[in-house]
Amino acid sequence: MKNILKTKPSLAVLIAAVGATTLPFIISPTMAQAQTQAQNDDKSVEIVVVTARKKSEAAKDVPISIGALRGDALTNATAAGGATDMTLLSARLPSLVIESSNGRAAPRAYIRGLGNTDFDLNASQPVSFVYDEVVYENPALKGFPIFDVASVELLRGPQGTLFGRNTPAGILKFDSVKPGDDSNGYLKAGYRTYDGVDAEGAYGAKITDTLSFRVSALYSHLGDWVNNTGPAPDKKIGGYDDTAVRAQLLWQPTDNFDTLLSVHHRDVDATAQLFRTGIMTKGQRGVNPDFKWDTVNFDGGNGNPQSIKTTGGFIKSNLHFGDLTLTSISDIENLEYSSRGDVDGSSLTVPFSSDSADKVDYLQQITQEFRLANDKAAKFNWQTGLYYFHEDAKISTYGYYANTDDAWFGYGKQHQKTESWAVFGSGTYKLSDALSVTAGVRYTDDKKTFGATRSTDGLTPTPVSLSDSAVSWDLSAVYKASPDTNFYTRVARGYRAPAIQGRILFADPALGPVITTAKSEYSTSIEGGIKTYGFNRRVSFDLSVYAYMIDDMQLTAIGGDSNVARLLNANKGYGKGFEAELKWRPTNNLSLNASVSLNDTKIEDSKLGVAPCSFNVCTVLSPVVNGKALVDGNPFPNAPKWIGDVGAKYTLPLENGNDLYFQTDWAYKGETNFFLYKSIEYTEGGFWEGGARVGYIIGDKYEIAAYGRNITNEKRLVGGLDFVQLTGFTNNPRVWGVEGKVKF
Repeated sequence: MKNILKTKPSLAVLIAAVGATTLPFIISPTMAQAQTQAQNDDKSVEIVVVTARKKSEAAKDVPISIGALRGDALTNATAAGGATDMTLLSARLPSLVIESSNGRAAPRAYIRGLGNTDFDLNASQPVSFVYDEVVYENPALKGFPIFDVASVELLRGPQGTLFGRNTPAGILKFDSVKPGDDSNGYLKAGYRTYDGVDAEGAYGAKITDTLSFRVSALYSHLGDWVNNTGPAPDKKIGGYDDTAVRAQLLWQPTDNFDTLLSVHHRDVDATAQLFRTGIMTKGQRGVNPDFKWDTVNFDGGNGNPQSIKTTGGFIKSNLHFGDLTLTSISDIENLEYSSRGDVDGSSLTVPFSSDSADKVDYLQQITQEFRLANDKAAKFNWQTGLYYFHEDAKISTYGYYANTDDAWFGYGKQHQKTESWAVFGSGTYKLSDALSVTAGVRYTDDKKTFGATRSTDGLTPTPVSLSDSAVSWDLSAVYKASPDTNFYTRVARGYRAPAIQGRILFADPALGPVITTAKSEYSTSIEGGIKTYGFNRRVSFDLSVYAYMIDDMQLTAIGGDSNVARLLNANKGYGKGFEAELKWRPTNNLSLNASVSLNDTKIEDSKLGVAPCSFNVCTVLSPVVNGKALVDGNPFPNAPKWIGDVGAKYTLPLENGNDLYFQTDWAYKGETNFFLYKSIEYTEGGFWEGGARVGYIIGDKYEIAAYGRNITNEKRLVGGLDFVQLTGFTNNPRVWGVEGKVKF
């Protein structure tokens, strides 16, 4: 624990300053009097209800650092087709970064700096995505769009007790709107820059006294807006069509039993990520002045097509008897995926031409959870359960000759099966009216089997089998200092299962094993914080301070000397920092919000080195020994120290009873290093990206609005490939749009 708390003086001073400035505010008499005020009226900030512990409760009562997006904030974040692009949630909550080199699929999330840069479709990630209590393990499953969603929750820190393996960084949790007793729905449609069209709708109602339903659908389109000036035959690319649907049926035959059946489907016909060569200049940071969003120079890719098809569903049943509830959640997910791209990003003179494709030939995930809870008890609440996870994935990688459509020179195939089971339990004991403690533990058993072959030389490496078991746990306490002010502290142990990387098509056996593995990763986290309301609930303020240590940290060395990814373990990884969120309603018509987080990360392994950029295309800042760049002391990749967000909404009531509103939000992402080693070119400086919205609401039923995203047209790198000539990919350009919505 001593190592976890190693903190630089500057950080310690900053944390102390934040605490000193906020403590008088927290214990002010105004706050203590807030109990007598209205709980959630139109004059107060929202009282956020979350399901972070698999039951509904106020966020301030949960001893976890939690961020939530809902309502206006969620609408803004998912505007401009963002509902089908998870990366637009990046930096919208403290300590959250999301990026992807796979276009509209396979988002990679980082919480408090911890994530995985591996682009393989079999990659293990330390951030779990949970949709309606179902874990989506495969990266390609994680891109399911956000529509008809009640809330998005960010649970920071290890969540290994209730949510299990591969959650040492935290969880992104999505909860859809469920069927209810009332008939209600909405339709929304809009048009935006680059021939973008968005349509979304939902409707739910009762069929009988015991049966109700809800159906939701989404369609998002973007025209081909990027001009290809190279020799590849497709001269206009960049567009997509993304369609998704969800249908739910709720049966409640008695007060003691209910069953929810939910099925969903997604179909995507899109352009893969556009890798762009020459958008950086050696010796300089960021994109160069010649970069243009709407122009590429490709000699391959065959149009960079991407196709995604996911189909799945779950059955959730609750049986209530006495103070106990038995819950069963059975889920199955199926995925087909293909994506091809001009990976070298150019027809210009580069060391070699690379045109490759990834394909999920078959993927099926099956999960089952049984949970027993007595959450109605006042003194001691507990839950315990069993969990089973099965995944069968067959993935292919193809290499193509330049300037050809479908003539591949070779392929590699990988087949991985994963079996995991767990038993868990968690309990909360109320020691007094003011103090409660929670303890939880989970035992997990994992097994993976993996085999791979490639056609170029008939290579069939020896199959790999990994297994491990682990105990994860947490211990926390909440102290209610006043009716509206809670202090909390939490210690947690997280676990990431052993991982296998078998992307063997381009691997050279002379450079090392073509199949690499990483042993289990363990993280220990300690945090404490304050969650409070004040000034008659016109203000809410949350502050968390944390530190964590990772043993045998799983890392992925990307690119460097070839188009491969290699797994390795670092001796230690450290992270420390804080998150602060403020919401304020100075008047009934004005809402303000601001947040900031500091994530200070460090790799600790004096002997660990990785291959730096190939062909000397970049300026390496890390020490290089025997051709390897040493990474000891470097920050985690894609882990900016500073993330911030500010927003405001002003509503102007009109004499006719309607409302006119103005809204803006701005997210800040600090300086970011993209790889394990440091270089000048493969970093991006800090920048703000903002949006604005103006709307007219008619009788709380109709709404018309105009909006803009990235309104200052910031051109920034969000990632790169270092095995060819300074290749990178960027954020999205400025978009303007209009939309209309009707509720019924």
